[in-house]
Amino acid sequence: MTSLPTLSIYRLQCQTQSYDWGKLGDVSKVANYARQSGALIDPTRPYAELWMGTHPNAPSHVLDDTTTPLRQLIQEQPDLSTQAVYDQYEGDLPFLFKILSIRKALSIQAHPDKTLGAQLFRDSPENYKDPNHKPEMAIALTPFEALCGFRPLHEISQHLALYPELAAIVGPSITQHFIATVTGQNSPQDNKAALKDLFSALMHSPQDQCTHWIAVMVTRLQCTENRDALADLILRLDQQYPGGDVGVLAVLLLNAIDLQPGEAIFLGANEPHAYLSGDCIECMATSDNVVRSGLTPKFKDVEVLVSMLTYRYGSADTQKMTPVPYARHSLLYDPPIEEFSVLCSSQTVGQREEHEAIPGPSLLIVTQGSGILSSSSSSSSSSSSSSIETPYALEEGYVYFIGANTPIEAVAKEQGLEFYRAYSLASPPH
Repeated sequence: MTSLPTLSIYRLQCQTQSYDWGKLGDVSKVANYARQSGALIDPTRPYAELWMGTHPNAPSHVLDDTTTPLRQLIQEQPDLSTQAVYDQYEGDLPFLFKILSIRKALSIQAHPDKTLGAQLFRDSPENYKDPNHKPEMAIALTPFEALCGFRPLHEISQHLALYPELAAIVGPSITQHFIATVTGQNSPQDNKAALKDLFSALMHSPQDQCTHWIAVMVTRLQCTENRDALADLILRLDQQYPGGDVGVLAVLLLNAIDLQPGEAIFLGANEPHAYLSGDCIECMATSDNVVRSGLTPKFKDVEVLVSMLTYRYGSADTQKMTPVPYARHSLLYDPPIEEFSVLCSSQTVGQREEHEAIPGPSLLIVTQGSGILSSSSSSSSSSSSSSIETPYALEEGYVYFIGANTPIEAVAKEQGLEFYRAYSLASPPH
């Protein structure tokens, strides 16, 4: 077994995922960040995701002669997590940190809660690879488009009138029942039931009907002057997924949201969403469970998706997260889950940022600029009570694992410095 010296900060080599929707070669932030760790980049290949963490599908390794897997490092040194975090998450990181570079839309999807995740893993392990839930948060690095949650019901009613092709596919009975329900004085439960019926009718529509009515709609919109942003989005998605993909029509039911750099959305379990374009930071519970229904050639589990959703509805703005100030130059994105929180530090030339010791493990990636990282940490496994570590270079794309209870200091160089840092804490005792 390889033995590493007792340190609290380790530079990592992280792996990429090449999915069809990713940006190609040098255009991809994923590719450019991965190149900093020695990856060779093929300009014709899509580089969709950079994975930072311990997930077995693309585990990170220490970037030195040992190339020790990050999970092994954590398992061999519980103090890097704290014993409480180590015990709670069985010697593993509870989150997966990612960069996404999106050239075309990802699938319309949702992620299961813990109960459903365990059931899907038990009943269909060929499609669902682990029993965990997968709440996730996305923070825009560039202008970013997504679909997120169901629209306000009055907007969906308007779309049934403005886009008669949608009404034709779901049928007059479903259409009339939905409009009558949501325009009457009915309970939220009745509204959600009507929305579920409408969404189910769309998702279960025969392929020949989808192909026909989407072609009719596309032809009509192409001949329309002064199209709005939604019509342009429909045409773009039809070009990306031609032949009658039902996801093209699903955008009439889901909120289209635009994020500027630094803006974020949190996606809880059983909520429909799809990323459409741009680059983002993403953090999630360590899982790869996805239930898909449209804008994809992959396996679609329509029955599970329709049954699992919460059918909450409302404005896209309700999906956005508001970060809070942290230290001098950072913001804290703190979603309502146990597994992770994310910090963003943004510094101009010469500015110094200090993060007090966090009692849990963290991963840091530099997304812009350069600087110097240093720490002064106490380590119970060290022979001295305090160890001063050599400063570490911060360059765009560099990734570091930072052990628990390690205060850090980052100083920006000439081009300024931006980094994101995901961390986990032990759950408070009940």
